[in-house]
Amino acid sequence: MLAAGAGRRFGRPKALVSHGGRLFVESAAAVLASAGCAPLLVVVGAAGAEVRARASLPGARVLDNPDWASGMGSSLRVGLAALADSAAEAVVVLPVDMPGITVEAVRRVTALAGPDVLARASFDGVPGHPVLLGRRHWAGATELAVGDAGARDYLRCHPVLEVPCGDVAAGADVDRPEDLPAAPEA
Repeated sequence: MLAAGAGRRFGRPKALVSHGGRLFVESAAAVLASAGCAPLLVVVGAAGAEVRARASLPGARVLDNPDWASGMGSSLRVGLAALADSAAEAVVVLPVDMPGITVEAVRRVTALAGPDVLARASFDGVPGHPVLLGRRHWAGATELAVGDAGARDYLRCHPVLEVPCGDVAAGADVDRPEDLPAAPEA
């Protein structure tokens, strides 16, 4: 999970935004864990110490991105580097600011997991997250992950399986407080 940004447009780091009684970072971690993603890595930066102090992230490994201000690409590089010596065949990438992503959406994308696969959720034909990067794509994605593009430039250059998820999730990210969807009922 990419959770390192300062949330300038939001007014504070989005990892620490409370929505429906949970922090964004806790909700996203719970979705990934419930979908079977393991190991679960959370890349933090702007508010790393506060995320560690406030968030309940059982089973997650929290990684620091010292270069977080350079954009999402550096967080993707940190996460992929942490998995380099693992047996993982693929990685699921999810930004912290997407509270409408569900366990079912993550499961649909991860069902395609394999070392050669590139896949991503789509919403009414619009590409979104989560994104699945098979291991054989990590080096290329790392090379092109600069600024706020994350893996976007790499995905643009390669065939990507689109996984329709609009019937089970909302793919909008939250950039400003007014973008917050209605909080889920308890």
